[in-house]
Amino acid sequence: MAIKLEKGDYALRGNTCIPLRGREAACGDALFRLQCRRGSFPFLPNLGSRLWRLGMERPADRTALARQFCAEALAGCAVQARDVAVREQGHALTVELTLALGDEDVHVEVGL
Repeated sequence: MAIKLEKGDYALRGNTCIPLRGREAACGDALFRLQCRRGSFPFLPNLGSRLWRLGMERPADRTALARQFCAEALAGCAVQARDVAVREQGHALTVELTLALGDEDVHVEVGL
């Protein structure tokens, strides 16, 4: 069962976590995979992404690396990343992408 996340924490309704189903669950799973650092779970070393490393890379290489890191994170997932772009605002980076879920597309942003 997927659980809704808000601002990096579980979303609550009273004292209960809010469950996600169907399309929302697939998108929630994809966002979790994109936002958590790859290797941060010892028993699931391939879970997560390396998007956090983009700030250490040359600006000219960031978009290509973001595509690669998104593909790695979503491997084996029901969702695929398309139209990946990196936006820089001051010292903060945001990865904007479209999640392809069957015949539907969902635009999301991952802040780094």
